[in-house]
Amino acid sequence: MRMRKIAPAVVGAAALALVVAGCGGGDADNAAKNTGNKTQSTGGTGVGTQPLNIGMPNGPVQNVSNPFLNTSAGAALGYTNVIFEPLMQINDTRPADAPTPWLAKSMEWNKDYTEVKITPRDGVKFSDGTPMTADDIAYSIQLRIDNEALNTEGLPYKSVTNEDGVVTVTFKSSQFVNQAKVYGLIVVPKHIWSKISDPTKDLVQNPVGTGPYVFKSFSGQTVTLDANKDYWGGQLAVPELRYTGYKGNDPQITALQTGQSDWSWVFIADYQNVYVAKDPDHNKVYSAAGLGIDQLVLNNEKGPFSDVNLRKALNMVLDREKAAKIAESGLFPQLTSVTGIPTPAGDSFIADQYKGKNYSIDVDGAKKQLTDNGYTYSGDKLMKDGKQVSVVLQDPAGWNDYITSLQLIATSLKSIGVAAKVETPTVDAWTANLNTGDFDAALHWTDGGSTPYQMYSSMFDPNYYVPLGKNATWDIGRYNNPDAKAQFDKYIAATDDSTRKAALDKLQEFWVNDVPAIGVDARPSAAEYSTKNYVGWPDEQNPYADPQPTNKNASLILTKLKPAS
Repeated sequence: MRMRKIAPAVVGAAALALVVAGCGGGDADNAAKNTGNKTQSTGGTGVGTQPLNIGMPNGPVQNVSNPFLNTSAGAALGYTNVIFEPLMQINDTRPADAPTPWLAKSMEWNKDYTEVKITPRDGVKFSDGTPMTADDIAYSIQLRIDNEALNTEGLPYKSVTNEDGVVTVTFKSSQFVNQAKVYGLIVVPKHIWSKISDPTKDLVQNPVGTGPYVFKSFSGQTVTLDANKDYWGGQLAVPELRYTGYKGNDPQITALQTGQSDWSWVFIADYQNVYVAKDPDHNKVYSAAGLGIDQLVLNNEKGPFSDVNLRKALNMVLDREKAAKIAESGLFPQLTSVTGIPTPAGDSFIADQYKGKNYSIDVDGAKKQLTDNGYTYSGDKLMKDGKQVSVVLQDPAGWNDYITSLQLIATSLKSIGVAAKVETPTVDAWTANLNTGDFDAALHWTDGGSTPYQMYSSMFDPNYYVPLGKNATWDIGRYNNPDAKAQFDKYIAATDDSTRKAALDKLQEFWVNDVPAIGVDARPSAAEYSTKNYVGWPDEQNPYADPQPTNKNASLILTKLKPAS
């Protein structure tokens, strides 16, 4: 059986020089004053002396660190990614790069990608001192098999076994396109999780992992982590991490401007003047392009957008130039191709029939689409069944760029007679609404990846369809076309590039003709950070990782940082 193997990279002692081959109570507005200061760290061990203050505009948060719950504080702020580690590190901003071995020393695939053999890295311990073994890896995967809600990657597992210290995982279908998801699987300690009665609901308020940092405390809106003195990767530069959830973009931006936050991702209009100019020697913004976009998620199963004609009409009038230039201040590129695939990054993937075909605004054409399919007009109001068509657009309060985009979309809807209201729930409420299908439309980001398959799959792959009321991980809009599903299946099962291309070409047809969601703008992976206390961040000259603090690359980044001289 021919195997594809990811071999271990070279490991340095102190800097972990792994080389890639080839939300609850409290006032987040005041949290920076109380905990996000520049005083010397009071806990942890590291080469440096200053804490690293990490902020996200995702407050308020609850004291929940279950890494499988996307509503947890750990997910919202990103700190579970430095407690629980993946098998391999994947750089989403450089999808063609080989994975970096992490908790797995090596991973070997069979020819058709239905089986992978995982060899654990030696010398890894959980933060309570217990060695991590193949048994923990096997258990972590079995946990996903036994609890569907924990299989957040949506992988079609068949079996998992542990024999002679090597874990073998089999799948029901080829996982060529899901390799990154398999590499990104986190490992939890069996000796702790096997005693949890319901891992789908447990809050996990004292998390134990293999990561470079260990949970110390939850206070108000700030979570504190100490450097793991026994970390398998060697000594760390930063002795203490302080994660704070701010109540929206504005307080998070203020924290960055004043130095209360050292690392974040928050949209900043005119970021050069608003952030960089405050300390041009140290304040940095790194934006890495890829194949992800911002999508307007449309509820295909209930409400006004369950009608494809209304979806098509909105797609014809949405002003993407304003979305990029006004809502995103030009930081995000305009989305032009009718396939929703970002250009120029995705030029080679665009089907021949759609090359050169770009989005344009056509109000008259949109109105004709509607009146030809059962809608009427009463003055300037679009009517259906005797009532004006109305929709609710929602995104969390404080997400200024997304709210501005929704307001622009509401204006586009008004141009075809639709009454559109913008609502701003909390992050937790918004997440729950989208997960269960209780919404009309919402702006949301997509997965990136090495091809547009990952982007398309996260938006409208019927393999991830769940009924309203059930929690969706992908296909939040509940698109459920069996013909489209067949093409996703063909892409997954393909063993050659020509078959994959044919399936991807067909998927572009479904995107254009069914409008399961609407592409709004191209979305790079970006972050703000300060080099005042620590250097070694990813940037244009050294793009070794996705820079966002909520990404799994966070643990990799923290092993690369060094005290500023």
